[in-house]
Amino acid sequence: EVQLQASGGGLVPAGGSNRLSCVTSGFTSNEHAIGWFRQVRGGMYEGLACINLKDGTTYYADSVKGRFTVISDNAKNTVHLQMNRLKPEDTADYFCARRRPGWGKCGPNNLEYDRWGRGTLVTVSS
Repeated sequence: EVQLQASGGGLVPAGGSNRLSCVTSGFTSNEHAIGWFRQVRGGMYEGLACINLKDGTTYYADSVKGRFTVISDNAKNTVHLQMNRLKPEDTADYFCARRRPGWGKCGPNNLEYDRWGRGTLVTVSS
């Protein structure tokens, strides 16, 4: 069974850092990419970052570029999202998701992802 489990959310002061983790199981990870999303107002998903597990290439949205880093630990089937210089507007539920194979380099389109983990809430206090 394909599973993704995100964890690491919590309360963080503005300007602080936090690391989220996404543990995956039930599939051959190097055929896929893993993306990180957050749910924004209106229920839409904002694609933040992703990593192609085979070659390590990454994508970052402009809203997080330079502050967030996606890191893959293939030996542990885990993908981390290191978040630095957090802002109150980063407050959201954060999700990790598996991208369908064969779609080339990963990006922020949530429709390209077929398996999702549960969200983990990050609250950034001002």
